[in-house]
Amino acid sequence: MELQGRVIAETPERSGTSARGEWKAKDYVIETHESFPKKMVFSVFGDDRLKRFNVQVGQEVLVSFDIDAHEYNGRWFNSIRAYDVRQVDPAQYGAGQPAPAAPAFGPAPAAPIDAVGQAPFPPQPEAAGESADDLPF
Repeated sequence: MELQGRVIAETPERSGTSARGEWKAKDYVIETHESFPKKMVFSVFGDDRLKRFNVQVGQEVLVSFDIDAHEYNGRWFNSIRAYDVRQVDPAQYGAGQPAPAAPAFGPAPAAPIDAVGQAPFPPQPEAAGESADDLPF
């Protein structure tokens, strides 16, 4: 799976020793650029990947990741591990620039134009002495 967004936070690096040897991991949080932005925390596991990806807060990235879950003391926890993180040029995708907001209220849309180039119902001129409001009440 893939998700693109801006890195907004990182956690301190964790390390330890297992039966296979020493390990390092670090978590990052990205935020998408949708109208309702979503946040996702992902882990980068392994010193070699941490150095190769070199993820920094503020970068625009495309994260390729796997999702897995594990059980601990009767509770289940999700794990999102990145296997590839690529920097993305924010100007290429228009990231960092919010989408223009549509006005809640505004002028009515223009009349549709037919194949001849004229509106199907052109505006009618008002007759002298006649009210524009022709409602019976």
